[in-house]
Amino acid sequence: MALPVCLYSTAQVRALDAYAIEKLGIPGYTLMKRAGEAALRFLRTRFPVAHRIVVVCGAGNNGGDGYVLARFAQAAGLTVTTLAATAPEQLRGDARQAYEDLRASGGKIQPYAAERLREGEVIVDALLGTGLRGAARAEIAGIIRDINGAARPVLAVDVPSGLDSDTGIPLGETLRADCTVTFVGLKTGLFIGDGPEFAGTVFFDDLEITPAEAGAPPPRIERILESAIQQALPRRARSSHKGNFGRVLIVGAGVGMPGAVRLAGEACLRVGAGLVTVAVAPENVPAISAGRPELICLPLTDAEELKEPAEKADVIAIGPGLGRTPWARAALDAVLRFGKPLVVDADALNIIAESGARAHVDWVLTPHPGEAGRLLGTETGAIQRDRLAALEHLVGRYCGTVVLKGAGTLVGAPGQTPALCERGNPGMATAGMGDVLTGTIAGILAQCRDPWLAARVGVLVHAMAGDAAARTGERGLLASDVPRELRTCVNL
Repeated sequence: MALPVCLYSTAQVRALDAYAIEKLGIPGYTLMKRAGEAALRFLRTRFPVAHRIVVVCGAGNNGGDGYVLARFAQAAGLTVTTLAATAPEQLRGDARQAYEDLRASGGKIQPYAAERLREGEVIVDALLGTGLRGAARAEIAGIIRDINGAARPVLAVDVPSGLDSDTGIPLGETLRADCTVTFVGLKTGLFIGDGPEFAGTVFFDDLEITPAEAGAPPPRIERILESAIQQALPRRARSSHKGNFGRVLIVGAGVGMPGAVRLAGEACLRVGAGLVTVAVAPENVPAISAGRPELICLPLTDAEELKEPAEKADVIAIGPGLGRTPWARAALDAVLRFGKPLVVDADALNIIAESGARAHVDWVLTPHPGEAGRLLGTETGAIQRDRLAALEHLVGRYCGTVVLKGAGTLVGAPGQTPALCERGNPGMATAGMGDVLTGTIAGILAQCRDPWLAARVGVLVHAMAGDAAARTGERGLLASDVPRELRTCVNL
């Protein structure tokens, strides 16, 4: 089943479960059987030649899902080793029923023993599920360590054991799965924070509960889909001219920093902006002009010189290579007064954090976690521990569209459901990549004139271009490799 757009909190998914049981009259054990059946289906899809599996079951409903999977796998002719991490007499409700049904079908359940893990070609993690609120107790943590060290692929049921299913933060010892099958609603923690690192490939089954039937609450996050590209950048009329596609002014490149604006400017052109002017320290003009002659270069000695190009611009981007000198501060002060739609990055964000500049309704802020920490007066670690909360605080404080960069970039705006970009790769963790994103968003904003849409599409096509540039390997990827891929991504 294709992944849905919407992501939910654990509490919201539990509410959907409860609604299905209490209002729709679907027995809880029926849902458990559907979950076990779906998990087995995805296991056989992902590991089609595996014949021997080990299922490690915990005490709650997640363990019940494991017992159901073991029974169905046995019926399908697989060789199944079922290991009970918790004494069966502690099982209650549907989990107890699943255990008893497995026994009645001839299945053998053995107490957990680490050496038994070697009996399978694939291990199924049905230990903890979404109920964890802190680090797993010592004996379960030991089992997780055993599984991680078993050198076998792992399918996690619902959520990898030890992972916070809301924040994506590992709560102590955490299982590292090759793939995870989750049910009813996508859990936020599988997609943000460290979630993707531990969850691997995510599969989904709704267990025949549709959100409309179950009175689904508003999602916490929505995934950014490729369909948004067409919405922001529709087919061009044959009679078009460059004036139809927006004029962008990029302000930055203080002394000794020509590369940042050069990257931002080229990205802006590659996504289709009609005309791009860069205002930079005078000594940077030759390097930028020689490297990308399509950029109009304005040598900026005094902030007042920005007035005329700003009046002509549809969008202004500021920050790449700007620095924090008096020259840079004067340029930012001038840009903030012009009242144009803005894309704000890098040192422009740091100056705003220091000065407490007033909110600007038409701006897009693009902080990485360090810059986000400075904007909120906190440390980077606090941002990373709960990226969604940090995004919400940034949107609340600065009243505009915010792009919180990082693995699993998040986009937020007042009154909008936060958006998540799942694309991108570790090779993009390199100098200048944020400058490319700034130019990408500015160029798209100049064409669609919608900051919320431009930010989401900009983040998506930037990540897609990064993935395309990494086809021959992530290590050694340069920011300058990405703009040439943008053209393909915006013409899908």
